[in-house]
Amino acid sequence: MKLLRSLALVLVTLGALSLSGGLYLPAKAALAQILLRHAWSQTHDHTVRPWPWARTWPVARLEVPSLGIDRIVLAGDEGAALAFAPGHVDGTAAPGETGNIVLAGHRDTVFRFLGELESGDELRLEAADGGRQSYVITRTAVVHEHDTAVLDPTDEATLTLVTCYPLDGTRPGGLLRYVVRATATTQFGYTAPSIVILR
Repeated sequence: MKLLRSLALVLVTLGALSLSGGLYLPAKAALAQILLRHAWSQTHDHTVRPWPWARTWPVARLEVPSLGIDRIVLAGDEGAALAFAPGHVDGTAAPGETGNIVLAGHRDTVFRFLGELESGDELRLEAADGGRQSYVITRTAVVHEHDTAVLDPTDEATLTLVTCYPLDGTRPGGLLRYVVRATATTQFGYTAPSIVILR
């Protein structure tokens, strides 16, 4: 608990210092991952909040092996979660379930890498119970923010990543979303033959 308080204090202090230099969001997201990893390491048997005042908690771990990406995913897609990490979109399949698991993140911090992904790249998702699933990217798209079809349930195990578009935009928000869709190549607990379908 003392380590957690110390890391929280460091996060707040460095966040305040970097605010004037325009580094606030990237610094906050990077430092938050330290606290999130600590909470994630204790999450497998119960819900652990990353800092005492957090209204969210770790629910998954996302990896992109080809890019060396390793992110803790938080519950919910509200600003309080997305300020620190990718968030699991409420109402979509939970990590570890079959269906469309949708994760959202900011394009200028935790989902900055989305533009580097290509069809055929592997994504890995670990659920809170320790189950792991591998996905292969089948397509990317740009959609209007009101096009919610990307959130629709699927019969097959699907992972959808969503962020604002354009990826190099200078203003936050906007009307467009960049979507990465991937389908499962393995099931929890065992590895199935890898089949890659490119569309």
